[in-house]
Amino acid sequence: MKTWLIEATHVAVSVIDAIAVLIVLFGTVIAFVSMLRLMSLPAPGHERRLIWIGYARWLVAGLTFQLAADIIESTVVESWDAVGRLAAIAAIRTFLNYFLERDIAEVRERDTARAEAASIQP
Repeated sequence: MKTWLIEATHVAVSVIDAIAVLIVLFGTVIAFVSMLRLMSLPAPGHERRLIWIGYARWLVAGLTFQLAADIIESTVVESWDAVGRLAAIAAIRTFLNYFLERDIAEVRERDTARAEAASIQP
């Protein structure tokens, strides 16, 4: 019974990792095309920031899927060395995810404050 569960876990981890790669790849292509389009036109700085925020959201989504795969994978690893490597990878992904989320929130707050300030001024 344990063998099929281990095999199913490896398949699930592979599928989730593939989804994460596709998410990051898709977000990267969108950001790249958007930046190319933006470079051909004179654009204000807020449009670049919007592209960055959009890209950061794709990266956060990809990191979240990868973290889910790490959690599932941790159920079947058998050596402490593998657990340590997995813990280090999960910590790095969590660290990146935290700071990307924080950057997104800061930009959102700054944009909201600017919009409120612009609507108050006559």
